[in-house]
Amino acid sequence: MTRRVFLKSAAATAAVSATGLPSAFAQGSTIKVGVLHSLSGTMAISETALKDTVLMTIDEINAKGGVLGKKLEAVVVDPASNWPLFAEKARQLITQDKVVAVFGCWTSVSRKSVLPVFKELNSLLFYPVQYEGEELEKNVFYTGAAPNQQAIPATEYLMSKAGGGAKRFVLLGTDYVYPRTTNKILRAFLTSKGVKESDIDEKYTPFGHSDYQTIVGDIKKFAAGGKTCVISTINGDSNVPFYKELGNQGLKAKDVPVVAFSVGEEELRGVDTKPLLGHLAAWNYFMSVKNPENEAFIKKYRAYALAKKLPNADKVVTNDPMEATYVGMHMWKQAVEKAKTTDVDKVIEAMGGQKFKAPCGFELTMDKTNHHLHKPVMIGEIRGDGQFNVVYKTKGPIRAQPWSPFITGNESKQNL
Repeated sequence: MTRRVFLKSAAATAAVSATGLPSAFAQGSTIKVGVLHSLSGTMAISETALKDTVLMTIDEINAKGGVLGKKLEAVVVDPASNWPLFAEKARQLITQDKVVAVFGCWTSVSRKSVLPVFKELNSLLFYPVQYEGEELEKNVFYTGAAPNQQAIPATEYLMSKAGGGAKRFVLLGTDYVYPRTTNKILRAFLTSKGVKESDIDEKYTPFGHSDYQTIVGDIKKFAAGGKTCVISTINGDSNVPFYKELGNQGLKAKDVPVVAFSVGEEELRGVDTKPLLGHLAAWNYFMSVKNPENEAFIKKYRAYALAKKLPNADKVVTNDPMEATYVGMHMWKQAVEKAKTTDVDKVIEAMGGQKFKAPCGFELTMDKTNHHLHKPVMIGEIRGDGQFNVVYKTKGPIRAQPWSPFITGNESKQNL
C-alpha cells in the first residue's frame, strides 16, 4: 500500500469512527437548511431564540435519523437587523451554501426584502411570526398569525365586557409595513363597528426608539375622553422602554389596558413586570398553557439551553414564534418525506394538509391552498413572573384570511 493510499484509507476510517457515518456523508451528504435571523441589532432580543429553536429542532430530528436518511445541517447567518442585508444573506444561503429551505425573518420589512430573492431562485422560506396579511406567495409558508388569527380577535376582546368595554383606541406601532397595514385593517374594522374617527389615535415610532415619556403622557390625555385601550404593534427592543414608561407613569391595565402583538415571554425577561400586571398580549401559544406536548417542548428547550450554555440557560422561556418555528420545521420534514425529495415544487405540493400536534395543545394543519397554518387564538394577561394567564382562547384552530375582508378590493380573494 502506498503512503498516499494509506493516508486516504486512514482518513476514511477516522471519519467513520469520529462520526459513525461514512466519510462521504461527513464531507457533504447532509441536507442543508438556512437560518436567517438577526443575532445583533434591534431585533436580536426577539430573533436569537428562534435561531436556537431551529438548532434544537435539527438536533431532535437528527437524533431520530434525520430526513430521507440524511442528517440536517444548519447554516446560520446574521443579517444584523439590516433589511437589505437580509436579501444578501438569503441569496448567499441559497446560491453559495446550497440550502434547500430557509427558516427566518421576524419583521415584515425583512420578509419583504428577501421575497424577490426566494421568488427569483425558487427557494422556500418558512416565516414564523404574526404579520399584516395582504400577501400570499408560492415560496413562503406563513406559520405565524394572519390578522384574523390575532389582531382582530384581540380588538374584539377589548371591546367586549370581559375585556373592559373600550370605546377609544390608540393604535401605537413601530414605523414599518406590519404596524401600518395592520392598523389600516384595524381602523376599517373599528369603523365598521361604529367607532368614530375622533376615537381612534394612531402613532408610530422608529425602530430602536427608547423615549416613550411624551407618548405615554399623550395616551393618558387621550384616555380622559372615555374608556381607552392601546393596541401595540411596537417591535423589537423598543418594547422594554415602552413598558417601563407605562410603569413609571402609573398607567395600569384597569385604567388603560394595552394589548401587544409582538411582546411575549422573551421580551418580558428584561422588564420588571409587576407594574404591568393585567396588560395583555395576543398570540396563538403561551408557555403557560398546560398539555403534554407543551411540557415536552419546554423540557427539550431547557435541556438544549443548558447543554449549549446559552445565556441565562437556567431561566430560558418559550414563546409563540418559537413554537411556530418548531411546527414549521417538523411540517417541512414531513413534507420532504412525503415527497421523497427536497425539490422545492414537490415539497410545496406536499406541504398542503400537513398536520402536527403542537405545543399550543391543538393539532395544527397547513392549509391546502393558502400556505398558512390553521391556528387557535389566545389572549393572555401579564403575570408578575413574566408569564401569561390565558383569559381568552378559541375552541379550536381558525383558518387564516391572508386577504382581510376589511380592505377594499379584497372581496374576490376571500376563498383563498
